[in-house]
Amino acid sequence: MVIAPFSHSIEGDELVIVPEGSSFLIPYAALVDQNSRYLSETLRIRLVPSLTTLRLLAECPEGRHSTSGALLVGNPWVETVRIKGCRPLAQLPGAEEEVKMIGQSLNIVPLTGKSATKDRVLSGLKSVSLVHIAAHGRTETGEIILSPNFPGAKRPKEKDFLLTMADVLDAKVHAKLVVLSYANSGQGKIKVEGVVGIARAFLGAGARSVIATLWAIDDEATLAFMRHFYDHLLAGQSASKSLHHAMKRIRESEKFNAVKHWAPFVLIGDDVTLNFGQ
Repeated sequence: MVIAPFSHSIEGDELVIVPEGSSFLIPYAALVDQNSRYLSETLRIRLVPSLTTLRLLAECPEGRHSTSGALLVGNPWVETVRIKGCRPLAQLPGAEEEVKMIGQSLNIVPLTGKSATKDRVLSGLKSVSLVHIAAHGRTETGEIILSPNFPGAKRPKEKDFLLTMADVLDAKVHAKLVVLSYANSGQGKIKVEGVVGIARAFLGAGARSVIATLWAIDDEATLAFMRHFYDHLLAGQSASKSLHHAMKRIRESEKFNAVKHWAPFVLIGDDVTLNFGQ
């Protein structure tokens, strides 16, 4: 229904989709053809919010985005954090392991536990080429729950720990790639122009591309996925190629081959390449 009407006109191995409204939430990578082959087996897929966005990305001047540095955030301390209507949050040791794994490859110490405060994250957003966040997020919008700025407070205020869309838009992000590695980070309010949430806010704030998730993700499967993704990304391959290879490796694994483990990850925006080795 979605791809077949124009499949004959697809050339090359990349498909750029400009979805409308709720179609932004379709897991395009997991769509199957008449031969039961997944779309992501043959094509690299990325989404853009609009053709205007695609043009702006193409016309973006050289030097607009940072070429070095990374902000890695995992398992913020949330024991005293309370979100209205939600149960108390648990710590995420798998998320901490994830960012430490990436940090070892980049020789960068990640922000974890009580050091992953909202103020420190906001400060770090402005000057790095890569942002990777593995934390709790609001299901409705993907807004990020961080360690409170004042960890000693018994009931910290929401403004001291919740990284909102407004916060991100005010931050003036210069990252080439933002990876939001937590449940539902691609969610938001559904409008004609697509889904408006934290992932869209990062693009609006200046990020060139964002990887987000469409649903809840498994800690162990995500760690394996991100290991494959960063193996390729840090070897100089583009974000879409790295994502494509990671999906393939997880899809072909014995333990995590279910669609729920490899298909929630989507690349939104440009197809960037990071050059940390140069």
